[in-house]
Amino acid sequence: MRALLSVYDKTGLVAFARGLASLGFEIVSTGGTKSAIAAAGIPVMAVSEVTGFPEMLEGRVKTLHPMIHGGILARRDVAGDVEALARHGITPFDLVAVNLYPFEATVAAPGVTMAEAVEQIDIGGPAMLRATAKNFRFVLPVCDPGDYPAILDGLSAGEIGLARRQALAAKAYAHTAAYDAAVAEWLRDPDAGWPSEIAVAGRKTQDLRYGENPHQRAAAYRRVTAGGGPAGLLDAEQLAGKELSFNNLLDADAAWGAIRGFTDPAICIVKHTIPCGLAERATAAEAFDAALAGDPVSAFGGIVASNRPVDGAMAAAIADRFFEVIVAPGFDEAALDALGRKRALRLLRMPEAAAGGRAVPDFRAIAGGLLVQDADTIADDPGAWRVVSKRQPDAAELANLAFAWRAVRAIKSNGIALAADRALVGAGSGQPNRLESVRIALRVAGDRARSAALASDAFFPFADGVEAAIAGGVTAVIQPGGSVRDDEVIAAADAAGIAMVLTGRRHFRH
Repeated sequence: MRALLSVYDKTGLVAFARGLASLGFEIVSTGGTKSAIAAAGIPVMAVSEVTGFPEMLEGRVKTLHPMIHGGILARRDVAGDVEALARHGITPFDLVAVNLYPFEATVAAPGVTMAEAVEQIDIGGPAMLRATAKNFRFVLPVCDPGDYPAILDGLSAGEIGLARRQALAAKAYAHTAAYDAAVAEWLRDPDAGWPSEIAVAGRKTQDLRYGENPHQRAAAYRRVTAGGGPAGLLDAEQLAGKELSFNNLLDADAAWGAIRGFTDPAICIVKHTIPCGLAERATAAEAFDAALAGDPVSAFGGIVASNRPVDGAMAAAIADRFFEVIVAPGFDEAALDALGRKRALRLLRMPEAAAGGRAVPDFRAIAGGLLVQDADTIADDPGAWRVVSKRQPDAAELANLAFAWRAVRAIKSNGIALAADRALVGAGSGQPNRLESVRIALRVAGDRARSAALASDAFFPFADGVEAAIAGGVTAVIQPGGSVRDDEVIAAADAAGIAMVLTGRRHFRH
């Protein structure tokens, strides 16, 4: 029996090689892998001894040779393949263990050059792994050091069955596909438009108990990206609480996304991916109180996100209420002590955002395909906004308009946000018509709608939405504009003496 080992990640390598040698495998290896095996006193043959050809081009070419690939791809039940091996003096391989150059880690490093990145594009490794996976009936493909013990156990027991071999082959192809996806993303010019073919790769972080409903299987996968990107929920460290669910992750992602862009301490409370509370204040504890007051009924069982570490004061405010998840950049000892006692409450500590990196596209699944777009992360410029009403908004209204405009970006269209004193007091979302979203937001806000600012994520197609807001006591409105009936909408604002600002940009969130 013969095994070919060529790995960048040396985790478990020596124990694996020793186990193979004890089972009677002749081991063939390359470069640093060979050195590590030999240093452990395990017999090992260099690839160059097999090929009769030295490594060349600074290691770019060493395993791309018929003596290697013929030994991998030969079918033992095809007489012509067996005869060809004998004719050319090729000894077949029974196992090939390969893992690849660290391309993702290389391109994520600050200041990496194109030349440095290109040298970490593995060629021989994927070629061997794909060839082995193709011939899995006869050659075991191994790409994960975590599989070494089980493979040794199976070989010691006498045989690894066809189903297990096929699973290893599928794993190998998924591994090389994810690797190639990262390379393709790195090489793609982000300004050149979307390519004719696109690959999306993920690496599983955990199995989930179930999906949106108990009958749906689910798992969480971190996107395999080239050059890093913004920290996401799957990068968080869970400090306390029970296992996260599919819905927990969706809601926590929405809550964390909603507080991006706020510079002062901000808190968002989310229920079913929709903010029901959002506020910024001088401290996180004060922001939490203001966010909770936005809709305390809907907040029950929700997700809380803070853009500041959770301290004892905020933890004390949270502790007496039922929430599913708290997401924050950190938790001090007092907060961990107070919140860690709640066994069902998950505490997630988010890492610092990585500097630089490429923008990660926004992918949405539809039946039979994917939709892809640039993520809506563009910063709004208040300097480009236009006051189109006869009355200018005063300073307090401008502050509330700016807050409401940030808030409505996190609300599903047709999105309406009502804000007062830098806090969300009412939200309407997900309705087939904008007027109904206005009515819902007003109903949630109640008397707090009086003197509040209203933000609409897209233009008002008719004046009725603005008229409903005016009747509810709203004194200032911010919206993108662009409707064929803008004049009617502005006229309604002027007739009531309220202020209206147009941003020139919409923020739909379907």
